[in-house]
Amino acid sequence: MTNGKQTLHDPWGVDISPLVPEIYAHYRPVVADAVVFFLQHLSAPRLNAILTEQQALEGDASIAQRLTALMFHCPTLHKLGQVIARNQNLDRELRSRLQTLESMPVTTCEDTIKQVIRRELRGAPIDAIRLGSAALAEASVSVVMPFSLISAEPSGPADGVLKVLKPGIEESLHEELEIWSRLGWFIDERCEFYRLPPLNYAESLATIRELLANEVRLDREQRHLQEAAEFYADAETIQIPVLFPFCTRRITAMERVYGKKVTDASAFSERQRRQLANSVIEALIARPVWTPHETALFHADPHAGNLFFTEDGRLAILDWSLAGYLGKTERIHVMQLVLGALTLDAKRVAREIDALAQAPTDESAVRAVVDNALGKLYVGEFPGFRWSQSLLDDASLSAGVQFSSELLLYRKSVLTIEGVVSDISSKSSIGRVLPASAARQFLRELTARAFSLPGSRHFGTHLSNLDLISLYWGGPTAVARFWAHHWESRLTALIDKSPEP
Repeated sequence: MTNGKQTLHDPWGVDISPLVPEIYAHYRPVVADAVVFFLQHLSAPRLNAILTEQQALEGDASIAQRLTALMFHCPTLHKLGQVIARNQNLDRELRSRLQTLESMPVTTCEDTIKQVIRRELRGAPIDAIRLGSAALAEASVSVVMPFSLISAEPSGPADGVLKVLKPGIEESLHEELEIWSRLGWFIDERCEFYRLPPLNYAESLATIRELLANEVRLDREQRHLQEAAEFYADAETIQIPVLFPFCTRRITAMERVYGKKVTDASAFSERQRRQLANSVIEALIARPVWTPHETALFHADPHAGNLFFTEDGRLAILDWSLAGYLGKTERIHVMQLVLGALTLDAKRVAREIDALAQAPTDESAVRAVVDNALGKLYVGEFPGFRWSQSLLDDASLSAGVQFSSELLLYRKSVLTIEGVVSDISSKSSIGRVLPASAARQFLRELTARAFSLPGSRHFGTHLSNLDLISLYWGGPTAVARFWAHHWESRLTALIDKSPEP
């Protein structure tokens, strides 16, 4: 494979570019070269093991099957597969193959895992638990082993699971993260050849590297679980696994959740599936957005394997290795951006994008993106969640705006949730659920608003009373802008159609 500057020797011999959907056809060359680059830089023992397994597959094995087999043996690719597994634009076979990565059968030697458990829990009451006869599942960096307490407390769970890091996984993960760092520089140097916008891919991939490094930091997962338990403490329909006291840096001991993946809801009625999909949106998107807290915790890896519908009808949110935090300031600026869109105020929208940026922006490029986005409103699109997310995407891709890593992580989380929700019920969508939850939040705030300072935004909707008043008085101005744009467009069309003298 060639990239215009150097030839990439392909040790794999499989071109995955046909798997890239037509909608992303522009990215086929860089995706294919990125996979080759990744394999090229793996250590010889790991690469040989992968190639040996590929040779053992049936001769007529599809490209999708071969790609999934590759991803399973590389923790970072495994995680990538879980993220894109619900993308509706992917080929049906590829989607089905990738979805198996959400919860894989166990291939790691269970005796080895049990040795790790005995070693790690040496100072814990190992005699107080009874390990299950077989592991439940294998994830990208860990194996899940069931256990039961020999003498459980009446008020606490009796059954649990031990999430155990695979032996040698830290070394494999760190090797791959270093490859991703090199890959970022590789792409940055060849943006012109691949016809990609110059967006500093090395920096973006560095952010992803930092997040993936947390996958093997189980002490951080345990902290996130405690924070999640507090965040959802008043939500009776949400279950966060309870931690047991014998956790270590390599083992998370937590309550066992009985249920099934939210996407395995085919036996439910359409109404039940829609309610379940709405619950996913409420818990994972609406709640972090509409909380009045200064920081809002959100799950950063919400693939279907981490979302269970429990036997008692609750939504269980599992695996908190990857989590992020939305700041109050960011949520305020996003709401101000929406207010600017509702009043068709391009300067205000551009100003809020600039406030969200982490570095100075190109004013003319941002204004062009904003004008294009507002143009959609003039022809009937509503400035809701999808519109605002599309605007921020375009600001990043077309105008080179650099947003915070937390905002980008939240956007990645939203894309994953959209795919999961679509697979649960086609009757549910973020664009329907989020405004309804905002309205309920606003109603809960009415009493407090009567006693708050005019400029206070200490509310879950992040809007002050002055913001609401300005929206009311901005209505006539918005109408004037709309009709001015309408007549300007008609006059321009007439002039373009008029014959030249």
